[in-house]
Amino acid sequence: MANSAWLSVQLAREFIRPTAQYFINNIFDDFVEMHGDRLFADDAAILGGIGFFNGIPVTVIGQEKGLDVNEKVKRNFGSAHPEGYRKSLRLMRQAEKFKRPVICIVDTQGAYGGVGAEERGIGEAIARNLLEMSRLRVPVLSIIIGEGGSGGALALAVSDRIAMLENSVYSILPPEGFANILWRDPSKAPEAAQFMRMTAREVCDMGIVDDVIPEPKEGAKNDDGGMMAMEVKKYIAQQLPKLMETPIDKLLKKRYKKIRAFGNEYIQE
Repeated sequence: MANSAWLSVQLAREFIRPTAQYFINNIFDDFVEMHGDRLFADDAAILGGIGFFNGIPVTVIGQEKGLDVNEKVKRNFGSAHPEGYRKSLRLMRQAEKFKRPVICIVDTQGAYGGVGAEERGIGEAIARNLLEMSRLRVPVLSIIIGEGGSGGALALAVSDRIAMLENSVYSILPPEGFANILWRDPSKAPEAAQFMRMTAREVCDMGIVDDVIPEPKEGAKNDDGGMMAMEVKKYIAQQLPKLMETPIDKLLKKRYKKIRAFGNEYIQE
């Protein structure tokens, strides 16, 4: 039997897989990027700003890996430093102030774990995002487009509605790390991927995410005619009005229940 979990990991990591920038360019109008966390620096791994979705002003925050080698190095391969998460939180608070919905695009193996990131408080920055997103008084919608790795991904995924592209993955850590912890052998990553239940369909069946967005047959890299962007845009168009029509106190209660339900039976509306 084919290892569909490991295939999903490989497709999620495709060098030419569409990134956050692609979806922002093809879904949102008049997007204006905003920079810096107002504390330390601007982290290029987090791409955020303001744009319009079908005439609605929204705040968009994405983890950007880059498409070529130079861009990937500049973006730190999508692994954000503390200032990246603090930049995203600054934009979310701004969105709350001006009552703009927040749309997050998730794609990272995990937050950057270097010495500098630890010294500047990467753990606290992620924890602060989780806390603030859980009570943010505007609708929040997240879409996992590639890898959703560990707290680095969760820091942009405490949302009212979460979707995954069909070949994206979502897990507590990359399968190589899991295999190294469990078997002391990173080469057993394919077996770990199966064991971890990290594919979009498995994660959706567990109730951790709400929906799976279909991809082309060979994955999102074969996105002829912008089909992938159209599918994501269609999903946002279906979900965003419902979230905006829901009274904010009710939305927050449902968001809290969703968070508390992680790892338990899915709580129906």
